[in-house]
Amino acid sequence: MTSSGIVRVGVSGWRYPRWRGDFYPDGLPQRRELEFIGSAFPTVELNGSFYSLQHPDSYARWRASVPDDFVFAVKGSRYVTHMLRLRNVEQALANFFASGLLALGPKLGPILWQLPERQRFDAEVLDGFLRALPSTTGAAAELARGHDERLRGRAWLQTDADRPLRYALEPRSRTFDDHRCLRILQQHGVALVVADTAGRWPRFDALTAEFAYVRLHGATKLYHSAYTAEELQEWADLALAWSDGSGAGDGRGRDVYVYFDNDARGHAPHDAKALAEIVARRR
Repeated sequence: MTSSGIVRVGVSGWRYPRWRGDFYPDGLPQRRELEFIGSAFPTVELNGSFYSLQHPDSYARWRASVPDDFVFAVKGSRYVTHMLRLRNVEQALANFFASGLLALGPKLGPILWQLPERQRFDAEVLDGFLRALPSTTGAAAELARGHDERLRGRAWLQTDADRPLRYALEPRSRTFDDHRCLRILQQHGVALVVADTAGRWPRFDALTAEFAYVRLHGATKLYHSAYTAEELQEWADLALAWSDGSGAGDGRGRDVYVYFDNDARGHAPHDAKALAEIVARRR
């Protein structure tokens, strides 16, 4: 019998004014919002790293704010995905890994690479990018030592243990619906993100790694709509089937990470709590 994976349900980011006095209690200081997230969820998607290189002190502070078994998914730099378009990325990757995410230690979870819609599938480019990614935290620390002067005096170049790294890819072009893409992802053990985007971008459902990664941006209106009880039940069914292996072609159970990003009207944390409760009742 295959062993079941862990289903972790959380939200994408945590600094949202609309959550204050709604999901966050009245009077909760902003500096304690992540602590509150850690009391409510087992994981969060850290998305500030997408927009700019963060500081090691920030990663260390975030790590200290949450329980020991908490997991951060870290969104990869848009400089790599949107500016360089996955080409000639070695220096940018060195800077990204030197910026402090290794300070998360055992709380570092999957690293998400979200591609722009204009990024078309190119087998050579995708394979070259995935080959450039370090496979472990030790390899990431070694890569980080090649950072440039922008990280001078603020680089984090160590890891407390050599752990495998997990990566997930979220394409937004239909050209990635290609058997060669699936084969490349499988060869590198990278998860193809299952994204619900109200039909704005394609949804990919193939399992290409030893874990699954789901991003829920809204079923009917991108970033704005709440999920119905029926829709949440369907996502719970899917996550549990992947977790116990019954929904996987190879029959193997997988860890499943689910993040709600329908935050424009404050729905994300409430939907995440509701989904987590469904999953917990059925485990």
